[in-house]
Amino acid sequence: MSHGESFLALVTHRFRGGGLYILDEPEAALSPIRQMALLVRIHQLASEGAQFIIATHSPLLMAYPGAIILLLEEKADIRSIAYEETAHFRVTRDFLRDPAKSLAILFEAHAEEEGDNY
Repeated sequence: MSHGESFLALVTHRFRGGGLYILDEPEAALSPIRQMALLVRIHQLASEGAQFIIATHSPLLMAYPGAIILLLEEKADIRSIAYEETAHFRVTRDFLRDPAKSLAILFEAHAEEEGDNY
Protein backbone atom coordinates (compact mmCIF):
# COMPACT_ATOMS: atom_id res chain seq x y z
CA MET A 1 0.00 0.00 0.00
CA SER A 2 1.05 3.56 -0.62
CA HIS A 3 1.46 5.96 2.28
CA GLY A 4 -1.93 7.51 1.49
CA GLU A 5 -3.69 4.15 1.20
CA SER A 6 -2.14 3.04 4.50
CA PHE A 7 -3.36 6.22 6.19
CA LEU A 8 -6.90 5.76 4.85
CA ALA A 9 -6.87 2.13 6.01
CA LEU A 10 -5.87 3.32 9.49
CA VAL A 11 -8.70 5.86 9.59
CA THR A 12 -11.19 3.35 8.22
CA HIS A 13 -10.32 0.37 10.40
CA ARG A 14 -8.87 1.82 13.61
CA PHE A 15 -10.65 5.11 14.24
CA ARG A 16 -13.92 4.77 16.14
CA GLY A 17 -16.82 7.02 17.05
CA GLY A 18 -16.47 8.81 20.35
CA GLY A 19 -12.71 9.30 19.94
CA LEU A 20 -10.64 12.45 19.83
CA TYR A 21 -8.25 12.49 16.88
CA ILE A 22 -5.46 15.00 16.36
CA LEU A 23 -4.12 14.95 12.81
CA ASP A 24 -1.18 16.90 11.41
CA GLU A 25 -1.55 17.58 7.69
CA PRO A 26 -3.32 14.33 6.80
CA GLU A 27 -3.61 15.56 3.22
CA ALA A 28 0.16 15.24 2.70
CA ALA A 29 -0.13 11.71 1.32
CA LEU A 30 -3.60 12.02 -0.20
CA SER A 31 -4.77 13.01 -3.66
CA PRO A 32 -7.78 15.33 -3.81
CA ILE A 33 -10.06 12.33 -4.41
CA ARG A 34 -8.62 10.54 -1.38
CA GLN A 35 -9.02 13.72 0.67
CA MET A 36 -12.72 13.55 -0.17
CA ALA A 37 -12.78 9.90 0.95
CA LEU A 38 -11.20 11.06 4.22
CA LEU A 39 -13.92 13.69 4.58
CA VAL A 40 -16.59 10.99 4.21
CA ARG A 41 -14.94 8.92 6.97
CA ILE A 42 -14.55 11.98 9.22
CA HIS A 43 -18.24 12.72 8.69
CA GLN A 44 -19.20 9.15 9.60
CA LEU A 45 -17.07 9.24 12.74
CA ALA A 46 -18.31 12.70 13.75
CA SER A 47 -21.89 11.42 13.51
CA GLU A 48 -20.81 8.76 16.03
CA GLY A 49 -19.44 11.37 18.43
CA ALA A 50 -15.79 11.57 17.32
CA GLN A 51 -14.02 14.92 17.40
CA PHE A 52 -11.14 16.05 15.23
CA ILE A 53 -8.42 18.64 15.58
CA ILE A 54 -6.67 18.91 12.24
CA ALA A 55 -3.70 21.05 11.23
CA THR A 56 -4.08 21.40 7.47
CA HIS A 57 -3.36 23.49 4.41
CA SER A 58 -6.02 21.66 2.39
CA PRO A 59 -8.94 23.79 1.24
CA LEU A 60 -10.83 20.52 0.75
CA LEU A 61 -10.48 19.49 4.39
CA MET A 62 -11.14 23.02 5.65
CA ALA A 63 -14.47 22.98 3.79
CA TYR A 64 -15.96 20.46 6.25
CA PRO A 65 -19.42 21.78 7.22
CA GLY A 66 -19.44 23.47 10.61
CA ALA A 67 -15.67 23.32 10.99
CA ILE A 68 -14.14 25.96 13.20
CA ILE A 69 -11.05 27.22 11.40
CA LEU A 70 -8.41 28.78 13.60
CA LEU A 71 -5.64 30.83 12.04
CA LEU A 72 -2.25 30.65 13.71
CA GLU A 73 0.16 33.34 12.59
CA GLU A 74 3.52 34.45 13.86
CA LYS A 75 3.31 37.50 16.12
CA ALA A 76 -0.49 37.31 16.20
CA ASP A 77 -3.13 35.81 18.39
CA ILE A 78 -4.99 32.69 17.35
CA ARG A 79 -8.25 33.72 15.77
CA SER A 80 -11.23 32.19 14.04
CA ILE A 81 -11.44 32.78 10.30
CA ALA A 82 -14.09 32.10 7.68
CA TYR A 83 -13.28 29.41 5.13
CA GLU A 84 -13.42 31.84 2.21
CA GLU A 85 -10.95 34.16 3.99
CA THR A 86 -8.20 31.55 4.26
CA ALA A 87 -5.21 32.06 2.01
CA HIS A 88 -5.37 28.44 0.87
CA PHE A 89 -8.96 28.82 -0.32
CA ARG A 90 -8.20 32.08 -2.16
CA VAL A 91 -5.02 30.77 -3.82
CA THR A 92 -6.72 27.57 -4.95
CA ARG A 93 -9.83 29.42 -6.19
CA ASP A 94 -7.77 31.94 -8.14
CA PHE A 95 -5.55 29.26 -9.65
CA LEU A 96 -8.48 27.13 -10.77
CA ARG A 97 -10.25 30.15 -12.28
CA ASP A 98 -7.30 30.94 -14.54
CA PRO A 99 -4.32 28.56 -14.33
CA ALA A 100 -2.45 30.23 -17.21
CA LYS A 101 -2.65 33.66 -15.60
CA SER A 102 -1.65 32.28 -12.19
CA LEU A 103 1.36 30.51 -13.65
CA ALA A 104 2.43 33.58 -15.63
CA ILE A 105 2.34 35.70 -12.47
CA LEU A 106 4.22 33.03 -10.53
CA PHE A 107 6.91 32.56 -13.15
CA GLU A 108 7.33 36.32 -13.63
CA ALA A 109 7.79 36.82 -9.88
CA HIS A 110 10.34 34.00 -9.81
CA ALA A 111 12.25 35.49 -12.75
CA GLU A 112 12.39 38.86 -10.96
CA GLU A 113 13.73 37.16 -7.81
CA GLU A 114 16.39 35.37 -9.86
CA GLY A 115 17.38 38.71 -11.40
CA ASP A 116 17.96 40.14 -7.92
CA ASN A 117 20.52 37.43 -7.19
CA TYR A 118 22.97 38.55 -9.91
